[in-house]
Amino acid sequence: MRHATDALDAEGSAKAAGGSARAAVRLLGPPRLRGFAAQVLRGQAQVTFLPSALAGAVFCLALTAAGWEYGLYALAGTAVGTATARLLGVDRERVASGLEGFNACLTALCCAVLLGARHPSTALLALAGCVVVTVVTAAVVHLLGTWRLPSLTLPFCLVAGAVTIAAPGFRRVWHHGDGLAALPGPASGTTAVRPAELARGFFADFAQIFLMPQWYVGALLLLGLLLADRRAAGVACLGSAAGIATAWALGTPAARIADGTSGYNSVLVALALCGVFLPVRTATLAYALLGAGTATAVGPAVSALFAPSGGHTFTWPFVLTTLVFLAAAKSFPRLAGSPGQA
Repeated sequence: MRHATDALDAEGSAKAAGGSARAAVRLLGPPRLRGFAAQVLRGQAQVTFLPSALAGAVFCLALTAAGWEYGLYALAGTAVGTATARLLGVDRERVASGLEGFNACLTALCCAVLLGARHPSTALLALAGCVVVTVVTAAVVHLLGTWRLPSLTLPFCLVAGAVTIAAPGFRRVWHHGDGLAALPGPASGTTAVRPAELARGFFADFAQIFLMPQWYVGALLLLGLLLADRRAAGVACLGSAAGIATAWALGTPAARIADGTSGYNSVLVALALCGVFLPVRTATLAYALLGAGTATAVGPAVSALFAPSGGHTFTWPFVLTTLVFLAAAKSFPRLAGSPGQA
């Protein structure tokens, strides 16, 4: 099952990005090491469906801007996931395109953000989690492949969810006192969104994909998208706008719009449904934006579901919405077809 390798213009984008990225990775040593480095960078870029080493390098810089620990965890996690897949003999095409690295990247970041990046126990748990998520990825790819559906970030959600819920039960892992479990309550705070908050929220939507709240991290991530695939970047921007509009229309507190927690899933849904798993057409763009709005509405439901156990929303709204919309698309002739068809 493909992930971003079926995206519109993915081959052309990969060639263009690869030319720039190869110049950088040549400095890393022997050809095998350079090849592995390129796979790791593509793995980071595949978080947003891009098989681009150049985008992956920009993403790494963006995360480092939030804190050197986060850049290190993301890069090391992707490397561990990619190396584990290679050792287990996963299909070479999947490994080469970065499909075995992005779930590990997010898993490592989850550990760093939620458990504290500078604790040795966090580093060890992240290492183990990246190995486990590679195994979970193989299982999810096999199971969903029966219905010709992609694995997306479902392996990350499963492993990160288990870590988040279980961590407070282990004193050598949890360093924050009380756990995160709490009963969900109604939204509070003003719903009046100022222009500056809208601008921050737009960029923060990209940053929150990697669990980062800083708007400038999101701006750098968007730059990586633009360098690798301008059309994908445009779709992602529309997805963010659809998420923000939906959140505002439903009365989401302005603080949640501004910090990106209400809109990041909409970015991923828009990318997935317009150009990656469905062709780029007017109909699929409208379908993708409908999905983006749906994911925004689903977010609070997922949060409320996991709150009593101390779980986290992660990218569950993206996964659930995208799988439902992709399964439904098989029944809609105007949406069917391979990405790239007119």
